[in-house]
Amino acid sequence: MNILVLNGSPRPDGNTAAMVEAFAEGAKEGGHIVTIMNVCQKKIAGCLACEYCHTKGNGECIQKDDMQEVYPVLQEADMIVLSSPIYYHSFTGQLQCAINRIYALDKTKNLTKAALIMSSGSNHVYCGAIYEYQNSFLNYLKLEDMGIFSAYGRENKSEEKLKELREFGRSIQ
Repeated sequence: MNILVLNGSPRPDGNTAAMVEAFAEGAKEGGHIVTIMNVCQKKIAGCLACEYCHTKGNGECIQKDDMQEVYPVLQEADMIVLSSPIYYHSFTGQLQCAINRIYALDKTKNLTKAALIMSSGSNHVYCGAIYEYQNSFLNYLKLEDMGIFSAYGRENKSEEKLKELREFGRSIQ
């Protein structure tokens, strides 16, 4: 299975990155191909709502930025993992821009599964991100939810949490 991880953390060695790496390690051990796109290190603008992609563009976004690196990987992915630290009860702005730009593709040809990985300093901030993931992402793209994983405070980078994510990666069918 081809798995695309959209990592929305601006910190290359932060808590979210550690969770993503643990997941990817387990998934690779399980025989999957994992591509991690660190969207915070890319220049990805927000959607312009111009509808070029659905009128003249034939599924292609009019904006030519680093999202052009994401689209081909997304088209081949069987599973997508959204990962983000949670800021003000939702995803980072950089991840939100990438998610919004998926609209250009409408429905990808292989994508059937999704998962969500989040980190925070508090366990009372996930509601907005979970709502968006379940209602605006899973439902719209008709994806199977493979799981929601979160870590806060001392759980971040704990061996127990990283082990849970490795095992999740290995268990994907």
